[in-house]
Amino acid sequence: MKVVILAGGLGTRISEETDTKPKPMVLLDDKPILWHLMSIFASQGFTDFVIATGYLGHVIHEWVDNFDSPWNVRAFDTGTETKTGGRIRKCMEFIGDERIFVTYGDGLANINLHKLVSFHEHQERLATVTAVRPPARFGVLESMNGIVTHFGEKRQTDAGWINGGFFVLEPGVKSLLLNDAEPFETGPLSKLTSSNQLSAFHHPGFWQPMDTLREKNELSDLAHEPKPPWLQIDLGK
Repeated sequence: MKVVILAGGLGTRISEETDTKPKPMVLLDDKPILWHLMSIFASQGFTDFVIATGYLGHVIHEWVDNFDSPWNVRAFDTGTETKTGGRIRKCMEFIGDERIFVTYGDGLANINLHKLVSFHEHQERLATVTAVRPPARFGVLESMNGIVTHFGEKRQTDAGWINGGFFVLEPGVKSLLLNDAEPFETGPLSKLTSSNQLSAFHHPGFWQPMDTLREKNELSDLAHEPKPPWLQIDLGK
């Protein structure tokens, strides 16, 4: 299966890092988060990548041109103004009629991709999204009668489930991708939901986006570990 990575957004919430490069090229340790993301797939045998570029896309294209790896990596210009739905549509037209992975270029997870695909096949729907727990961003405070009864860190499991990317899409999804200006999340995913064609694969393990400078620094610290948490994957089938 080919892996489409959405890497064309502006990255405005981490503008300290994205004035001169797109967010997927922000370094964690000495390699861009894009490389760490591809390593998740490659470690499980998925090494055919199409990177959908846009904002400052030339930075990614130059990196790919000089990328020395056995992986098959192509950077595909999908336009600076194109939204996620349009980027996916252009990549699906470029790839042809086959099942694909799609994910965002700024989130890492230790997801078992073979289990994801197996779940998708069992569900027999057009698309599957990986549901994850959002990171605990704030401490939790509990009180009674004006007295604090608990003060501490909020647990990740206290939150609900959110869209964590790591989609599996069948070719039929392309018919729902109408134009370049439509975000995948508010258009096609809503249509898939209303027609009962979207499954949710729940991933309770590690997942971390890079939306803020604080999260970038946290991921950078983790990238120094001999085996970062996004590569600590339970490969039991």
